[in-house]
Amino acid sequence: MNMLTEAAVEKALDQKMSNVPYKMIGQDVSVYYGEKRALFDVNLNIRENTVTALIGPSGCGKSTFLRSLNRMNDTIEGCRFAGKITLDGDDIYDPDIDVVELRARVGMVFQKPNPFPKTIYENVSYGPRIHGLAKSKADLDQIVEVSLQRAGLWNEVKDRVHESGTGLSGGQQQRLCIARAVAVSPEVILMDEPCSALDPIATAKVEELIHELRENYTIVIVTHSMQQAARVSQRTAMFHLGNLVEENDTDKMFTNPDDPRTQDYIMGRFG
Repeated sequence: MNMLTEAAVEKALDQKMSNVPYKMIGQDVSVYYGEKRALFDVNLNIRENTVTALIGPSGCGKSTFLRSLNRMNDTIEGCRFAGKITLDGDDIYDPDIDVVELRARVGMVFQKPNPFPKTIYENVSYGPRIHGLAKSKADLDQIVEVSLQRAGLWNEVKDRVHESGTGLSGGQQQRLCIARAVAVSPEVILMDEPCSALDPIATAKVEELIHELRENYTIVIVTHSMQQAARVSQRTAMFHLGNLVEENDTDKMFTNPDDPRTQDYIMGRFG
């Protein structure tokens, strides 16, 4: 491919991405843990039906920002938020916002698989049941099946949905947690290093799943793996010492970043 063609392709990709609307907008986001400031006036917008990867060294603020997107930081004593985050234009830190409802719209998958000590069926049906999404047992059965299908797990567990979820392999447990997240029909799915506890085969399955889920959901993923960020995301944001260094199309971030700190981190010079 000659330089002219490469430039044309890059311009076309930039144009295509610029037409994608924002799902969540973060403005001057700061987070404090007691006296310690973890985030410094971060401005980061999350595009709809796009995978956005948050990268950076340990303790740089990427997980703190991720947890701010569904107010999980509220559960940490002494944690204080400043700034504004909107979901479809609504301020998620508005005092009148129902946080339980928010977390149904913005679901989360954690670093380690954490299925409930219940059956596979009960794991997936729990959310729809408490949110009143199913009018009958048949509705609930349908939600469970569709959610397990979306998580790429149905064919592996359809004959044992009434067995314990904790009896599954680590990779299957993580996909069960993804099924549990999608069962309440979220709009955004947050993933905090979802593959760090998984082997390479299970990781590949989850990454393949992320590609498929992007058609229906907006996804934000924190990852320490540069290779994973490059494989699964369309946008990448680089954090360092609580600051957003830069955010751009993933291909550009990994080939021609604007900030030398991004280049140094990607090349393994720190972090």
